[in-house]
Amino acid sequence: MSLEVDDQGYLANRDDWSQQLAEEWAGKFGLALTDQHWQVINAARAIEGESGASPGLRKISKRSAVPIKAIYKLFPDGPAKLVAKLAGIPKPKSCL
Repeated sequence: MSLEVDDQGYLANRDDWSQQLAEEWAGKFGLALTDQHWQVINAARAIEGESGASPGLRKISKRSAVPIKAIYKLFPDGPAKLVAKLAGIPKPKSCL
């Protein structure tokens, strides 16, 4: 199955997302997804599904009950972007 992504590698259609896809992409970033990763990913998807906009880390942290410092450890090198990518949602507007 070929997936459509934008020029920065974000999934073009959120309905194409699956847990298997997230796990495959996570492997490309050297991540093995744990329950805490999934809490963050699922919170980001839920917020984006409700609001139509990709959430920032504060909203994700509050919804997932995972502290921001922990999110930085779970998703190193730009956690907001990486969470969005793995969650199959657009890049947050707050990210450059």
